[in-house]
Amino acid sequence: MINLHADVVGSLLRPPELLRAQEQLAAGAIGHAHFKEIEDRAVDQAIALQEEVGLQVVTDGEMRRQSFQSQMTAAVSGFGEFTLDAFLWGDWYDEGGTHSKPRPARLGVVNKLERRRYLSADEFVYLKAKTKLIPKITLPSPGLWANFWSAERSKNAYPTLDSFLADIVQILRDEVEELVRLGAAYIQLDAPHYGLLLDPKTRPFYENQGWSLEQWLSLGAELDNAVTEGYPGATFGLHV
Repeated sequence: MINLHADVVGSLLRPPELLRAQEQLAAGAIGHAHFKEIEDRAVDQAIALQEEVGLQVVTDGEMRRQSFQSQMTAAVSGFGEFTLDAFLWGDWYDEGGTHSKPRPARLGVVNKLERRRYLSADEFVYLKAKTKLIPKITLPSPGLWANFWSAERSKNAYPTLDSFLADIVQILRDEVEELVRLGAAYIQLDAPHYGLLLDPKTRPFYENQGWSLEQWLSLGAELDNAVTEGYPGATFGLHV
């Protein structure tokens, strides 16, 4: 007999009701209390869907996030001005061919990072209370935040990429500590950019940030390990 394990990577499609509510909230047409009711309902539906199909591990569908990694920028100040394109630039492929979205020109952390609240603790608490299955929470891998560092725009706050990513690691490690304290037993790090480093089209951007390919492949792994080491009671997944 072969035992198979499957769970959702993290995100599920947001239902139309939630998408409309996000627009209405931004326009001031509904209040935060009403919006949270709609958001909670979307999370409940995501949990129910995963339970119904027989998964052993469930996520909240990441319904409360603008992007899978945006809980960092929502909870931490210092990243400067940016739009959703900060998370979506690059080449995208579909039945219509290749679609290229440029990296925003003024992207770059501008002040020392300051955590205003935990990134995903509230998401986890709600998820854990809503299911008897294993709740999985996801966090962004530290290395992907190289995208938010700029030698020109970040020099006053973080003159080197190393100093910036060191603070990212500390924020993520503090988050893991809080999640474990709250009972999290399955935590996933999302999108370490190892694949992009191996692609000759995208590798130059990361090397131009100051680290060679060899450094990225060694130091990048060290960053991920620095976030996860020391928690024997928790299982860590890696979404590459």
